[in-house]
Amino acid sequence: MYKDMTKSMRPVWASVAVAAALWFVMFSPLTAAHVNFWVVMTCAAVTLTTLSTIFGREWIGSLRPTVHNILLGIAIAFCLWCVFWVGGKIAPLILPFASEQVGMIYSTRAQASPVVIAALLLLIIGPAEEIFWRGFVQRRLMERYSPNAGFLIATALYTLIHIWALNFMLLVAALVAGFAWGLIYRFFPQRLTALIISHALWDAFAFVILPF
Repeated sequence: MYKDMTKSMRPVWASVAVAAALWFVMFSPLTAAHVNFWVVMTCAAVTLTTLSTIFGREWIGSLRPTVHNILLGIAIAFCLWCVFWVGGKIAPLILPFASEQVGMIYSTRAQASPVVIAALLLLIIGPAEEIFWRGFVQRRLMERYSPNAGFLIATALYTLIHIWALNFMLLVAALVAGFAWGLIYRFFPQRLTALIISHALWDAFAFVILPF
């Protein structure tokens, strides 16, 4: 990655603003109770993938569904799940409100069947988030500023977009996961396929198959 001052950043900031608005609808106490989380999240995933394709289609050329990337994606998902499993055991011992806030995150599972949720996470939502946040947003930020600055800014944006939920545990989860995926992309941008697989698998296991 190198500094590229020729590409306008307006599409990036406009797309992030769209994402922020969609996350507000999904997570804000003012709106969350009036919408189906999974319907809005799926619409958001399709919207963000479309924006990534229109304004930053470079991610398409970086997709490499090789055996190595598939295995790497599985390994990343497993390691991240282990980190969260340990965190899930420790957090209630330190933070009295941790269990309640984690329960609030999982409350969205009542809005759709487990099979539907798992399918959406595996096939649409998980891949879309990596395509947008790493393949488009972080890539452009790394090109425009520097690899380190792009990584840090993208991680901060990915974390703060969850602030609408007013849920500290959700923010910590977004920070940890976003930092991990972003750090890998910082040093191995050619491994976007592995990150897509890891995000999709981690989502499905964390929310449906083996929740914390």
